[in-house]
Amino acid sequence: MPGPLEAEMHRRLAAALTPTQLAISNESARHHGHAGDDGSGESHFALEISAPALAGLNRVAQQRAVYAALGDLMDKIHALSIKVL
Repeated sequence: MPGPLEAEMHRRLAAALTPTQLAISNESARHHGHAGDDGSGESHFALEISAPALAGLNRVAQQRAVYAALGDLMDKIHALSIKVL
C-alpha cells in the first residue's frame, strides 16, 4: 500500500499529465541510512510514465514537466528516477 507522499505523487501526475501508463516505485528501503534518508520511508522513488503531454519533448523538458506536476512535493523527495516510456 502506498504511503501518503507516493499517493499524492500519483494523484498529481495523473491530474497534470494524464498518463497512459504510470508506475511509481518506492525505493526508500534500499537507501536506509544513506544520505537523504529522512526516516519517513518515502524519500527515494523511481517513476515510469508514458503521457502524450511528454511526447516530443527532450529529456530535460520531460523532467521539468514531471517536476512541475509534482510541485512542492519535490521538496520532500530526496531522489527521483524518471523513465519516460
